[in-house]
Amino acid sequence: QLQASGGGLVQAGGSLRLSCTDSGRRSPLYAGAWFRQAPEKERELVASISGFGGSTEYTDSVKGRFTISRDNVKSTVYLQMDRLEPEDTAVYYCAAANTFPVRDVNYWGKGTQVTVSS
Repeated sequence: QLQASGGGLVQAGGSLRLSCTDSGRRSPLYAGAWFRQAPEKERELVASISGFGGSTEYTDSVKGRFTISRDNVKSTVYLQMDRLEPEDTAVYYCAAANTFPVRDVNYWGKGTQVTVSS
């Protein structure tokens, strides 16, 4: 019920915006989050946002480059990714959690591939 889109191939320094739409319209009951998993690496939490969007958290490697936001009318969470680096290459997954900060994920979306070329 979480549908992610917006991935693709971009050169280093470029930008992409990921979108995650919740067809179950759980907003704002759930926090939104983006995870990513690179080849041979564990899945990591990249960014998260509280149900009403008042609080956000980011992993250190993306602070200042990525921005998470949400539009609860559209039941959509966004991840704006700027100044992309090859190290950002991964499959990105959106998720919904009933707590913020995010600990356990209640719903997962299918991944979208982000590839950053050097």
